[in-house]
Amino acid sequence: MVTPCERISLDIVKISDALSKVGDIAKTDDMMLVMSWKGVEVTVYSQGKIMFYPVDDRDVAVSYANDILSMLIE
Repeated sequence: MVTPCERISLDIVKISDALSKVGDIAKTDDMMLVMSWKGVEVTVYSQGKIMFYPVDDRDVAVSYANDILSMLIE
């Protein structure tokens, strides 16, 4: 699980459009989005937390989180 340093709030409905262009969306609701991306399951929470499964390497998870957030926050 990767948590951003700054507090952010993500509109899951809005981000699902952007993320559907780069991954396969499996589930969305008001609180989270689950998708397949780069061979891992990614769960993005409305509070900005992102969980990657199975990713055990902290540096890889942070890099992935930065990649995803850069697609969402301009």
